[in-house]
Amino acid sequence: MTILVIAEHGNTSVNAATLKTIGAARKIGANIHVLIAGYQAHGIAEEAAKIAGVSKVLLADAPQLEAGLAENIEATVLPIAANYSHILAPATAFGKNAMPRIAAKLDVAQISDITAIIADDTFERPIYAGNAIATVRSADAVKVLTVRATSFDAVSAEGGSAAIERIEVAADRGLSRFISRAATKLERPELTNAGTIVSGGRGLGSGENYAKMLEPLADKLGAALGASRAAVDAGFVPNDYQVGQTGKIVAPQLYVAVGISGAIQHLAGMKDSKVIVAINKDPDAPIFGVADYGLVGDLHDIVPAFVDAI
Repeated sequence: MTILVIAEHGNTSVNAATLKTIGAARKIGANIHVLIAGYQAHGIAEEAAKIAGVSKVLLADAPQLEAGLAENIEATVLPIAANYSHILAPATAFGKNAMPRIAAKLDVAQISDITAIIADDTFERPIYAGNAIATVRSADAVKVLTVRATSFDAVSAEGGSAAIERIEVAADRGLSRFISRAATKLERPELTNAGTIVSGGRGLGSGENYAKMLEPLADKLGAALGASRAAVDAGFVPNDYQVGQTGKIVAPQLYVAVGISGAIQHLAGMKDSKVIVAINKDPDAPIFGVADYGLVGDLHDIVPAFVDAI
């Protein structure tokens, strides 16, 4: 049983979600290959070769792979797919883009967003916005999986010594083309990797209040900033901040929810946090149903008092 993990790296370095996906792969089997598909990516392949538990790194290096277009990733994976029992990628925008196409071309059913591995053919995944867990068994010869990174521990980025093998790259499919990418420069931890997150909702009233109330608290806690969909839709913050079923799935050590009522869409993205602190003036707000600590009151009084006390 040999497992292929398609690495997400942004043509810079292997990201944390990939390390967690390899952690998931190790629960299936010990023979793990990692595919680095990119352009001028030999340095990234060398980085991947050092990851603990990786037995081989496959390097597909060509200009048409630089942007990570799903059509070109799929065309490169298909010729080698029969060599593997499982093909995994993180359930990020990258994985959600490429993996359904790979599964369709292989004529197998993709199992998305897995959160636990019961056996090499049996997996758990959330359904109904996380309110139920489905146990799914696959009889497909090649199992195509995306992995919810927050559910698995990352493997060490050091300690391995895998061989690097260059593989043939398929020609550019010409079905899509890369136009541009706008990268957000973060001064705080990235949401999906943060140990502490301070999140704000519609109860803050405005983008000005969001910054005034939450930024000092996040600075004191060394936290990432997040938001509910309602706050994003109201224009308080960019959609990069959104936590929830249609945003980012997070599971930090500490999640502070300020002025967030707790719509099911939001809870699906953060209820696996280790400790949840909720601040809301409505004692019946659904957020209190998942909170470990709840404060009922005016956030304009409570948050500044928090900041002063830290």
